[in-house]
Amino acid sequence: MPAMPPATATADTSRAGLIGLAPMEGVIDALTRELLTAPGGFDWSVTEFVRITDARLPPRVFQRICPELDRDSQTPGGTPVHLQLLGSQPDKLGENARVAAALGAPVIDMNFGCPAKTVNRHDGGAALLRSPERVYRAVQGVHEALEGTGVPVTAKLRLGFEDKTLALECARAAEDGGAQRLVVHARTRREGYRPPAHWEWVARIREQAGVPVVVNGDIWTLEEYWRAREVSGCQDVMLGRAALADPWLARRIRHWQQTGERLPATRWQDRSAFLAAYAQRIDPALPSKVVVSLLKQWLNIMRQHDSEAGEHFQRLRRITALEDFMMALQQETPLPETSAVIPD
Repeated sequence: MPAMPPATATADTSRAGLIGLAPMEGVIDALTRELLTAPGGFDWSVTEFVRITDARLPPRVFQRICPELDRDSQTPGGTPVHLQLLGSQPDKLGENARVAAALGAPVIDMNFGCPAKTVNRHDGGAALLRSPERVYRAVQGVHEALEGTGVPVTAKLRLGFEDKTLALECARAAEDGGAQRLVVHARTRREGYRPPAHWEWVARIREQAGVPVVVNGDIWTLEEYWRAREVSGCQDVMLGRAALADPWLARRIRHWQQTGERLPATRWQDRSAFLAAYAQRIDPALPSKVVVSLLKQWLNIMRQHDSEAGEHFQRLRRITALEDFMMALQQETPLPETSAVIPD
């Protein structure tokens, strides 16, 4: 087991890595990206996927999924936003990548990691990991379509579909196809999100890769951030569910990188205020029961690694009315003046 950084360690800023905010379909939309990147710490974020089938999509589809295209492809706080495509037809992926690039997407990311059964049944996401050749052709189709635009291609992969047999081949195929960075979720599609994440397999990919490799999966704390880097050998990481569980994790990692000092753990008062800010900013056209469901979904992620959030989840889980939920959310959680800043 690699050593963890001591509490008073001096950060090695020469090895300070980048931190990306992962795409999470149906979870991290433009509003969530704005809120999660506002505290600072993230170097880039990625949209939910744009599903590509057999048609050239109109600009409004890309702008709906990535409204940041109208803001120089950045969140309001200035974090770059990369646009992700999901599909399997190289020509159609390339054609739509050109549309996205023309709209201002700074990077096209390709989804080979989505484990959803519906997506996989329709030949998307992790389903392509059963054939390195198809991974290669899909990336190549986008890479060639974007030649001359200056827009690079990246790829997000898992370690395989059923098992890890083709992990190295698929990663090599994505690179050979033109991907300039690989983000590797350290589990197979079959493993879903069950621990542990196999960071040692990411190390095997990194050792053979000629492009930067980013480690993703089970980085919930500063200690796990450190271990993931040490085991994988990757300087850069991507946070997904962990960012939802603790919206200040990226900032805490960045602070340690810069100073060697550990910031205090995130308090429940700050988590509940974050949820309240989300509820206040969400689309008012959404039915209240949908908003409550989204808040419970987020709180359910928070409770997985925080016992206090777990206690509040049990208190709130049976409430169905939005007004009642918001009142209960803020009970016994006065927000002190020293609380973390929540974006307006």
